[in-house]
Amino acid sequence: MAKIIVYNNDTDRMETYYRDLTERMPYNYNKTLTVQEFRGASNSDTLWTTKKTMKSWNSQRRIYGAPIPVGFAFRRPWEGGHGNQSQHYAGTAFDVAQGWTNAQRAVLRNSARNSGLWSYVEPISISPTWVHFDRRQFPPACLTGGYPLLKRGNLSVYVLIAQDDLNTLGFTTGGLDGIFGNNTFNAVRDYQSSRGLTPDGIIGCNTWRSLQENVVGTGRTSTTID
Repeated sequence: MAKIIVYNNDTDRMETYYRDLTERMPYNYNKTLTVQEFRGASNSDTLWTTKKTMKSWNSQRRIYGAPIPVGFAFRRPWEGGHGNQSQHYAGTAFDVAQGWTNAQRAVLRNSARNSGLWSYVEPISISPTWVHFDRRQFPPACLTGGYPLLKRGNLSVYVLIAQDDLNTLGFTTGGLDGIFGNNTFNAVRDYQSSRGLTPDGIIGCNTWRSLQENVVGTGRTSTTID
């Protein structure tokens, strides 16, 4: 049984679902994406994504008109496997079509690019043996890209990443809910002070870089929560 936290972009609320791995993801239609497919190589029973991401998948699948095999979708930061500010940790990205021919991937990549459904479709020069598309949030906190700036009052899957990072590093946020409340604010300030960063409680470019550099791929710790 998996716990799936979904940021509902339409209502600006965090929603929680419990599904077997063989069931469809929340907001997925016609069971074109099961929980296990979304979970992919992750070993976590706690997953997260956004309603927009699921709706984009539904539409992409309908446009393509055939099954799309998912190689990688969700991962928690401490599991690693992707770049430090990868959208896979936000649950908004898909790496698909591994094992297909170059011609088949080209058709899907062009379909994803022309659909207008995705915030980013990776060029073939970066991922020649799979197709990557994601529904990331703009603008990024860093000029070079990555995650958006976060502050008290925000709700998002990126808050979940920050909470996961902080808890894993021993700075308790009081939960893993995607809501940037007072406990998360205080944990951010304590973390910033411990790393010589400005303790303003805002997760901007430098704080994101520090958090992800210290967590990605390090594994679950005694203070990691679900």
